[in-house]
Amino acid sequence: MTPGPASDDLFGDPVSTGSGEGRGTPGPSGTPDDTVPLAERMRPRSLDEVLGQEHLLGPQAPLRQAIERGQPPSMILWGSPGCGKTTLARLAADTGALAFATLSAVLAGVKDVRAVVDQARVRRSGSGQGTLLFIDEIHRFNKAQQDALLPHIEDGTIRFIGATTENPSFALNNALLSRLRVYRLQPVGAGAIAALLRAALQDRERGLGGRGLRLADEWIERLAAAADGDARRALNWLETAADLADGGEISAEALRAVMGAQALQFDRQGDAFYDQVSALHKSVRGSDPDGAAYWLVRMLDAGCDPDYLGRRLLRMAWEDIGLAAVGIAGRVLAAWETVERLGRPEADLALVQVAIELACAPKSNSAYAALGAVRAAIADTGSLPVPLHLRNAPTALMKEQGFGAGYRYDHDEPDGFARGQTYLPEEILERSFYRPGEQGTERILADRLRALGRGQPPEPDAGEGRS
Repeated sequence: MTPGPASDDLFGDPVSTGSGEGRGTPGPSGTPDDTVPLAERMRPRSLDEVLGQEHLLGPQAPLRQAIERGQPPSMILWGSPGCGKTTLARLAADTGALAFATLSAVLAGVKDVRAVVDQARVRRSGSGQGTLLFIDEIHRFNKAQQDALLPHIEDGTIRFIGATTENPSFALNNALLSRLRVYRLQPVGAGAIAALLRAALQDRERGLGGRGLRLADEWIERLAAAADGDARRALNWLETAADLADGGEISAEALRAVMGAQALQFDRQGDAFYDQVSALHKSVRGSDPDGAAYWLVRMLDAGCDPDYLGRRLLRMAWEDIGLAAVGIAGRVLAAWETVERLGRPEADLALVQVAIELACAPKSNSAYAALGAVRAAIADTGSLPVPLHLRNAPTALMKEQGFGAGYRYDHDEPDGFARGQTYLPEEILERSFYRPGEQGTERILADRLRALGRGQPPEPDAGEGRS
């Protein structure tokens, strides 16, 4: 999908008529208006021109049908930068002949929302035209600002579309979410972006077609891949490189200069961050060294704090490898310390190496499950008293009270084990928490427990939540 600017100016184009005029239209001579950015000029003018969102805008998709009927629902458009959220909102207004009012949540507040609502009431009572209010980066509105939208959405004064790059479940309050539909837009595929770049190079009315520029297919593909799902970014790169070109071929040097270091999708607090952390953790858990190395390097090269990644890898060592490879946590600590002592990029190798080792290691979450099971038992039974035979008796009075009575010192027993002695409160004596696995070194622990007559414990009663 051809995107527009990162966010519309608060007062630059507050209300349009819904006709689509003035957005990247050619000048009087029929040539493109070069004062309008290429990404804006190439913005789709109809739903058929939208690329990459077939799941929402295919011929039978409910959202497309609602827009084509001129009845777009109030909604949240959730997706990464440059995937077409602003474009889709504008097309919904154009198709429904609605006045298009736009605000940026970075700059706007309740006062600005009320001004748009007042204009919408006047417009509806005068010409009968409806109004679609589009708020970019809606997740930046606080609860009070979000609540200010509710009555006007409910009574139909405005149709509302909010755009966000953040997960609406966490970024928006429930009162607003309950009144809106949420649509997830996908990052634009590299193939669609490549087709868009070719169209921009050839289009004389809106693109660069009148300048006789050429760009090798190899570089079109490289631009499309490096854009990382952001069509606007690719068009901006192309436009800047075209401005540097002295007619004819757009040089590789110009493209390298404008692209710089590729900015991978990564947000230190947003969805991309937690999705990639999850992918790294699950690759380790799933014994996939390739996946573990890939996601770790993706995050490192996108700017993730290597200290944070060291902490995450240490968590994985205790949670997912656990007793199956005793000692591996120490090697993770050594790799983490290498980050502090050596720094990047040299320390990247230590992190990648230990991530691969974690992925290849045998796995056991038995201790993790036991932790959850013990906590569940404590929640069920409260503060049960320590059995008398397990209590210390440093005073005569305590001995008289039976403290320590009947306790058998294991080192004095045959095989160093007091068979039959129990260590849990009587109320939960039959409960079992630790179930040893059969992977790696934990098999040795399982064999020892069976040899001591403890056998194979039953399944734990509960475990902590999985991530």
